[in-house]
Amino acid sequence: MGIDLAGKAKNPTGIALWKAKQVKSLLLYSDEEILDYVLQNKPALIAIDAPLSFPKEGMLRTAEKEMLRRGYRIFPPVLPMMKMLTSRASKLNKLIAEEGYKTIEVHPTSTRKALDMPLKDWPEIQKTFKNLELQGTLSKRPLSYHEIDAVTAALTAHLHTKNKTESIGNEQEGYVVIPKRCNWRKLQL
Repeated sequence: MGIDLAGKAKNPTGIALWKAKQVKSLLLYSDEEILDYVLQNKPALIAIDAPLSFPKEGMLRTAEKEMLRRGYRIFPPVLPMMKMLTSRASKLNKLIAEEGYKTIEVHPTSTRKALDMPLKDWPEIQKTFKNLELQGTLSKRPLSYHEIDAVTAALTAHLHTKNKTESIGNEQEGYVVIPKRCNWRKLQL
């Protein structure tokens, strides 16, 4: 499952449920709705697009420092616009973990960069997913960018289960999971 978490519950959160090559996407709002959806669908792994922790000191966690060094543009969790998102993500992550589900932190733009996909051209990204032979909601209608980021997060989770990712960061502050670099055309899902 991929979750593109909004900073506020009144804003849409993208959700993508990946089963084989069938991907169902939708928008949810409250933490309760999201947690209920997790409990109903029992995903093996949940990839959350949001910082799950704050740095121990300073502006950046070890993960952000390394991501920036590698050329991935990622926002610090302590920026004013990110603090609310990071707090919500941390709380939701704890609720999910209490129910026994495993989560990883992901960054969809970095996933797309690692896979040489379009970064922000939403129709092209959706077309790329179709070229990967993914089906479901994305083959029926144009997805919102929240849903596209959620599908990208779910793709990262899928690749993580196949040992095709790397975890950047450390145990104390957390990890960001991104795919090992390759061209998406060479992916075997």
